[in-house]
Amino acid sequence: MSEPRATRPTRVLVTGATGFVGGALFRALRARDGLEVVGLGRRETPDTVSRDLTRPLGLDFGPDDFAPDVIVHAAARASQWGTRAEFEAQNVTATRNVLDFAVRSAQRSGRMPRIVYVSSTSVLYTPADQFGLTEESPAGPRFLNEYARTKHAGELVVREHPGEWVIARPRAVFGPGDTTLLPRIVEAARAGRLPFLGDPARPAMGDLVYIDTLVDQLARLALRPGLSRETVNLTNGEAVPLMPTIARILAALDVPVPTRHLPRGAALALALAAETAWRLARRRDEPPLTRYAVHLLTSSKTFDDAHSRRLVGAPAVSIDEGISRTVSAFRAEFAIEGAG
Repeated sequence: MSEPRATRPTRVLVTGATGFVGGALFRALRARDGLEVVGLGRRETPDTVSRDLTRPLGLDFGPDDFAPDVIVHAAARASQWGTRAEFEAQNVTATRNVLDFAVRSAQRSGRMPRIVYVSSTSVLYTPADQFGLTEESPAGPRFLNEYARTKHAGELVVREHPGEWVIARPRAVFGPGDTTLLPRIVEAARAGRLPFLGDPARPAMGDLVYIDTLVDQLARLALRPGLSRETVNLTNGEAVPLMPTIARILAALDVPVPTRHLPRGAALALALAAETAWRLARRRDEPPLTRYAVHLLTSSKTFDDAHSRRLVGAPAVSIDEGISRTVSAFRAEFAIEGAG
């Protein structure tokens, strides 16, 4: 009787592997049996390779014969602020380069990689309340900022991929490992610069997605056999009142909760003034308030998650548990910083 043939591990390439979402996914996949995972990031680490994705990507990283079966393209310029050229290069040109690499890799290995493109639900946003958004909701033609515009442009590039592709649109990712969103909110609240945006009597409602839930969803999209030509919005399936939820997290962190209220119109005017001042001064850092942030926190964005549940199942971690884990992680981080 002949010996059974050894099963070759599934090879996965993760871009953005030193970022928040890509890094969490990279670590989770590396911990799984039966996978060979290579990570590309903006900076070199003991576990990841540094590559500038705005330039053509060579075949000279990873093991000598590494040709991925799946590429999860999580690298992006995710900031609310930057020039049109920066967003175009990092979100559109980089996506083209990753797909070009996929085709050249297939020519060498004979296997066309599946592409899982980490986009954003922001491609669907308008400056108004939106309830029950689905994958069939229209994207564009006008977008709230350059990030949303170029993520949508990246989606159009991915749809031309000759192999299997999946477009994943996470909504408002939070959790341990976040180095931008929650730390900025905490810093602003501690400094007394964070008002309650919008109408306290009718706070905007919004879906979120906890990082561990998102990682589970992305892994399922990456590894499910035969999945192709799907677009899916990824949330936790539990809409929450946005500003009260921020206040809940701040209170759990013993950070002052905002008591000053700023109506939507006034907040948009202040954000426009800040953006104008930043542009005139040619400042590269992000203004303290942007119109995009005001729209996100004062207009409701809720989603029908029926399609995602069919593809990847129920969320792995509830919103309440996600908030609890986030608070515990950030309390520990702040305690370490204070001790130093």
